Amino acid sequence: MDVNEIWDRFISLLSEEPGIIAAEWRKSAGIPFLYLDTVSTDRKEIEQKIKRCAVRAMRGKRLNAETIFVRSGKHEWVYRHRFYVPQEKMFCCGNLCSDCIRFR
Repeated sequence: MDVNEIWDRFISLLSEEPGIIAAEWRKSAGIPFLYLDTVSTDRKEIEQKIKRCAVRAMRGKRLNAETIFVRSGKHEWVYRHRFYVPQEKMFCCGNLCSDCIRFR
């Protein structure tokens, strides 16, 4: 699994969303940023579109997505967005955790 393929699919899905004019991602200092040009000025609506497209791009993969608002202009939005593999326990610690390796 290549994360660049996930990013490409994610950006293409975002670009097809109604209300989003342009979407691109760039890395700055090793941190991926998502740049959006939109028609809408509603932050919740934009974040719902990002979440919906991220879920569709990750379908069938064991990934999580994290999106953090950075700044906005008139119709420009910048988010720190990343796809990452969740960390899992590799042994039982004996504390009866709900995500214990024994319950698999």
